[in-house]
Parts: sequence; C-alpha cells; structure tokens
Amino acid sequence: MAKLDRTEMNNDRYTELKRILEERRREMVSEVKEKIRDARSGDSTMTHGVVDAGETSEADIQDDIEFALIQMKAETLSKIDEALARLDDGTYGYCFECGEEISQQRLRALPFAVRCKDCEEAREVAERRERMLAQRRGAASLFFDMSS
Repeated sequence: MAKLDRTEMNNDRYTELKRILEERRREMVSEVKEKIRDARSGDSTMTHGVVDAGETSEADIQDDIEFALIQMKAETLSKIDEALARLDDGTYGYCFECGEEISQQRLRALPFAVRCKDCEEAREVAERRERMLAQRRGAASLFFDMSS
C-alpha cells in the first residue's frame, strides 16, 4: 500500500480531513456521555412506586436499546480514533484492499472508511453470497436430517 506523509499530502486536504475526524469524534464523545448520563438517570420508573410486569419489561427493553446505542457509538468512536492514527501515520485515505486513494466525497460522508467504494461493494456482495450459501447449507442439512 502506498504511504503518503503529511508533507506530500495536500496540506488543505490533510487539514480538512483532520478537522472532519476531530469534529465527528467530539460529537461521538458528547453523544456517548449523554447516553450514559440518560441511562444512569433512567431508573426513575422504579423509584415512583409499584410497577407491573409490563412496565418492567418495557423498561428492560428500553435499557437494552440504550445500551446498544451506547455500544454502537463507542464502536464508531473507536473507528474514528483508528482513522486519526492512520492520518498521522500517513496511511489514511487509502483502500485496505486495492491501495488506491479513497475519494474525498466518500471520506467526507464516512470519515473512517477503510475501503474505496468499489472494494466495499465487492466485499458486501461476497458477504451476501456467503450468507446465502450458509443458509442453503443449513436448509439442506434439515432435509438430510428428515430423511434418516
């Protein structure tokens, strides 16, 4: 994979990409903190008196959703941190698969992208194909089990 140091990279491009990543990072940190704060203060149902099984179940589902959102945002934050490290390392903006430069437009939309559009689409097609084959194998095994 081609490596590009900051002096070779267009300074405007580097500055813009770093700004985008840091801005997205600040947003994610703020959102994660807010979700954690909301989750901690969300125990108010239990403190306001008797709750029935339906209310408890609904509260549990809501807690699970909040936890999943926090986890997703934390994973996004981790990807942004990795992208910032690649930016400083000089490998940011290059596809992990083909080594070609990832388009500026794609990096603006998804600043932690590790593949160019074509390689990402090829990976998604391969994953779908693999899932379909796995489903077929699973369905075929049901028929083998029934025939014995």
